[in-house]
Amino acid sequence: MSRSLPWRSLANLALQLVILTLLIAAFFMRLPQVSGLSMAPHIASGEYVLINTFAYRIAQPKRGDIVAFRRDDDARAVFIKRVIALPGDRIRIDKGVVSIDGHRLDEPYVRFADDRTFGEIVVPPGSAYVLGDNRADSEDSRFFGPVRDERLIGRALAGLWPPADVGTL
Repeated sequence: MSRSLPWRSLANLALQLVILTLLIAAFFMRLPQVSGLSMAPHIASGEYVLINTFAYRIAQPKRGDIVAFRRDDDARAVFIKRVIALPGDRIRIDKGVVSIDGHRLDEPYVRFADDRTFGEIVVPPGSAYVLGDNRADSEDSRFFGPVRDERLIGRALAGLWPPADVGTL
């Protein structure tokens, strides 16, 4: 028996794993480029973010998830924001302080606050209220309302490019 047989088996296995990984990535992942400062400093403009497009087929969004979504039928524009409130939550923003059901939300990820006030709303069923981490420079649910679940593309997992920004979100 030849000594190269185990190496062929390993090479064959490695090739199969690469093909499987590429197929999974093609069907269940997206890699949009972020444009804008709404998620700064956690996600920078120009950064490429890995999106799991399968996540919300099997589970509902959770408060704190960073999600990719479309605001309307424009197939080109993909937005990335953080889920702040879920269906049935009463959300109020008073001088930049977010309260859910009357309790102040702890938001250590907000670095650039906004001191504006927005009236209370109840998040409707099948929707999520999303805000950018850079509240001073974010177009989000404060302006266009809650995002319907069918508009969600997926959950942001990690920054992949540029190399200095590689890491989980």
